[in-house]
Amino acid sequence: MTSQVRPARRKQTRRAIKQLRRAIEQPLAPVVLNAGAGAADGAALPAYFDSWRQLRVDVDPDTGPDLVASIVDLASIPDGSIDAVWSSHCIEHLFSHEVPRALSEFRRVLTGTGFACLIVPDLQAIAEWIAADRLHETIYESAAGPVTAHDMLWGFGAAIAKGQLAMAHRCGFTPTVLLERLSAAGFEEIVLRRRSNLELAALVLPEAAQSATRRETLMAALAL
Repeated sequence: MTSQVRPARRKQTRRAIKQLRRAIEQPLAPVVLNAGAGAADGAALPAYFDSWRQLRVDVDPDTGPDLVASIVDLASIPDGSIDAVWSSHCIEHLFSHEVPRALSEFRRVLTGTGFACLIVPDLQAIAEWIAADRLHETIYESAAGPVTAHDMLWGFGAAIAKGQLAMAHRCGFTPTVLLERLSAAGFEEIVLRRRSNLELAALVLPEAAQSATRRETLMAALAL
């Protein structure tokens, strides 16, 4: 079985590298790395990225990504070759000790003028639902079904029940923890926002913006 899987993954890796090189050669088509992309028919990226070339990365080959890889090891993507990283409900699936490696990889692949967007469950806000004994009440409706505090804490139960064990959450974040992790990874500018559906959203830049205008424009365009 191993001998069949590895050639397939090598082929997907070569395809992803070719796609990335084509994207880099087209200056009018910036590249967004969709980290933990999931299925192609899943949640769409913000409209801001509609004209961008998307590089879908996921550890699960069944989702049909451009590159089968863990976000803790993006070695096949060259330094400074990505214009933006989009990571929505991804890094909480890592073990806590893996998070610094993933964030360092995000920073490594970004261009100096690039940026990353990260969205994770807000455990501090979720704790209020738990303290109020509302663990299994629906917080919001997603494309995959209702999401509860239990789902946001430990992973989407409906998917896990179907055997998708990678959907389990292995770590979590409060605003302070996320800020500390991003700062330790070397991002020079970090903006955190709380969202209404108990999420934390972060916009991070490897180099500080020369003005607040770009930062605020990105936050608005990405609905963060």
